[in-house]
Amino acid sequence: MSDALLELKNVWVEYGDKVVLERVNLAIAPGSFVSVVGPSGAGKSTFLRLILGQEAPTKGSILLDGAPMRAECGPDRGVVFQRYSVFPHLTVLGNVLFGLECAGAPVLGRLFGARRRAAVADAEAMLDAVGLSHARDQYPAQLSGGMQQRLALAQALVKHPRVLLLDEPFGALDPGIRVDMHELVTRLWREHGLTVVMVTHDIAEAFKLGTRVLAFDKRRHDPHAPHRYGATATYDVPLLRKISASS
Repeated sequence: MSDALLELKNVWVEYGDKVVLERVNLAIAPGSFVSVVGPSGAGKSTFLRLILGQEAPTKGSILLDGAPMRAECGPDRGVVFQRYSVFPHLTVLGNVLFGLECAGAPVLGRLFGARRRAAVADAEAMLDAVGLSHARDQYPAQLSGGMQQRLALAQALVKHPRVLLLDEPFGALDPGIRVDMHELVTRLWREHGLTVVMVTHDIAEAFKLGTRVLAFDKRRHDPHAPHRYGATATYDVPLLRKISASS
């Protein structure tokens, strides 16, 4: 049995007659931090959506812990996008609490009594972990861009996912704030024993944060039918950075 947490076996993604990804064969170890780079249109975000479960491969298979992964989002995978995926009408605490309430009370979307108190305690602990305890009663519009990304991280991590997916999470941030976010993500990755897959256009960022860098691009090209050839992992560079201790 494989020791990989995630495996992609001969994965293809096609939209009509357009091939986006082809022949993707990868195994991702638990606790690793995989940076994904490549030119625009190389299928990086599609690769992320496959792991998230937002879409299924046209051909091939994706395994999680050796079992076929369903094409649906699950609590074992959290995601943070470049644009702040927070609810503007909820407070900071309400944003983090929302996912816990939906998971604990899927019909009503609201917890009561001891279950709510426990959920609030979990949400407050996560806000403390990302440095937002002081802003628990504020609304997203009152937060800076870096604080909104911290909130998005808290949202993703409060349900204790095994895999954290990051889609250009720092692209809209100022350089100084990006450095702070790098330190925060590295700390959360290690403390929570996460497996992280991060798409970025910043090569320096990819090598700084990752234990492994994947470069996606097209190996084949036909100028008469460019849409018939998809991208795949053309380079796979392991780095010496220590892998996070798996939870």
